[in-house]
Amino acid sequence: MEKIQTYGDLLEKIKNEEKFLLYIKSEGCSVCEADFPKVKEITDKNNYTSYYIQTDEMAEAVGQLNLYTAPVVILFYNGKEIHRQARIIDFIELDYRIKQTL
Repeated sequence: MEKIQTYGDLLEKIKNEEKFLLYIKSEGCSVCEADFPKVKEITDKNNYTSYYIQTDEMAEAVGQLNLYTAPVVILFYNGKEIHRQARIIDFIELDYRIKQTL
């Protein structure tokens, strides 16, 4: 899972990539660290492009994408958000939603 460094880079990915998963985590969030490898395993298994951002390093994304908790998983498809889970991630549901876009 590749880290996105700037909000501009994130906007480019949303605009130009057909589909991808965005994982949002914050500094000092133990749930974020615990869920990260599980989400990565699901995206790897489905050969699904995935990125992550740190909320403390990208304040603009926090406001623009309404990221007021962590972790958050967002699926983007053709430039639009099609699925979001926050705080408690249902990995079975996430896997199902990813498979719907394949």
